[in-house]
Amino acid sequence: MNSELIEKSKKYLWLPFTQMKDYDENPLIIENGEGIKVKDVYGKEYYDGFSSVWLNVHGHRKQELDDAIKRQLEKIAHSTLLGMTNVPATELAEKLINISPKNLTRVFYSDSGAEAVEIALKMAFQYWKNVGKPEKQKFISMKNDYHGDTIGAVSIGSIDLFHHVYGPLMFESFKAPVPYVYRSESQDPCICRDECLQELEQLLKEHHHTIAALSIESIVQGASGIIVMPEGFLSGVRELCTKYEVLLIVDEVATGFGRTGKMFACEHENVQPDLMAAGKGITGGYLPIAVTFATERIYEAFYDDYSNMKTFFHGHSYTGNQLGCAVALENLRLFEVEEVVEKVAEKSENLKKLLNTLYELPHVGDVRQLGFMCGIELVQSKKMRQPFPSDKRIGYKVSLKMRELGMLTRPLGDVIVLMPPLVSTVEDLKEMIEIIKQAITEVTNGVLQ
Repeated sequence: MNSELIEKSKKYLWLPFTQMKDYDENPLIIENGEGIKVKDVYGKEYYDGFSSVWLNVHGHRKQELDDAIKRQLEKIAHSTLLGMTNVPATELAEKLINISPKNLTRVFYSDSGAEAVEIALKMAFQYWKNVGKPEKQKFISMKNDYHGDTIGAVSIGSIDLFHHVYGPLMFESFKAPVPYVYRSESQDPCICRDECLQELEQLLKEHHHTIAALSIESIVQGASGIIVMPEGFLSGVRELCTKYEVLLIVDEVATGFGRTGKMFACEHENVQPDLMAAGKGITGGYLPIAVTFATERIYEAFYDDYSNMKTFFHGHSYTGNQLGCAVALENLRLFEVEEVVEKVAEKSENLKKLLNTLYELPHVGDVRQLGFMCGIELVQSKKMRQPFPSDKRIGYKVSLKMRELGMLTRPLGDVIVLMPPLVSTVEDLKEMIEIIKQAITEVTNGVLQ
């Protein structure tokens, strides 16, 4: 029965971000989960070491979240948000505004992080048109940023591996640097930060009159390799956007809802965005809900008589879905009663100590962490910071070895990702680090010697 299911998966499915030839060689079908572990169709159990792609909060089959969906099902599963609202969407909007940066006062729902970013782009573009500055049409995106896979999100992304093939479909954006301290010439966080801010300011000086907004991942660049920005960089970007009258779009899709030890990562530097995208952890990892936050100033630029054509013409069929909003409300209640964010901040100190032991390994070049977002960069030569040849696929091989040892994750090139569910205990973290250590050692032992 299980082998038949595997064959069906090979025959009918096309998986996201997956070379299907790789899948056919190493297939995996998950059947159930409990707590921070999942189990495949053969009964083998694995730590969910990347929170099912960065979104699980309380673990799998959390009773309170299950019950919230069941209660909502007894009322209604879905009705449209076009021209009307529903009870959980309304209550969730209030809750979200109460926990978000104080200048954000409006919530626009969608179904994924990419859509939330796409909405922010369209809002920023139309905002300037609505207030009489239609010349502000361009965007600044940060090098190595990733915001999703819809065309607008790809256009402000900057990871060639993912995006270059779609170049003819994309609109052009200005590119500004983000400090990557480990790969910088100075390897000094302050020098690296200041050089990037100076380059950004020069770009704004020359082009601010045509720029609608700057988009940026919040303190941690996820898909480019868990690159943690030096302290003061995001707040410096905020200051420059204010100075040159450019809207700031902060992408909290991966970093939001406790992942970094704050409810939203921009709180680490008290940054107030003009627009903010969030998703992933909003429902505890249960259902696809995403949100775009906006300031009242932006909202008011769209508020007018219909005949003046300032309406924001955007929407999705499942916008504000009741089941998703109901489980999101229960998720946020659990954040409060179980003190999830506070505990992540506390356990992050233990995790930091555990991660630092990985430096003992000869091929671990850099370890980057903010809260429960961690990246371990593997290199051929630690002294020279020399990467492994890409065709060796060391990160991928390490992830396969980790799977064999009982832990799931997806590498970013040769960066091993650890993003455990937020409820992981210190003992769980120890076991996961030991699996990572063993996998790296076994794969890199004698490699290229």
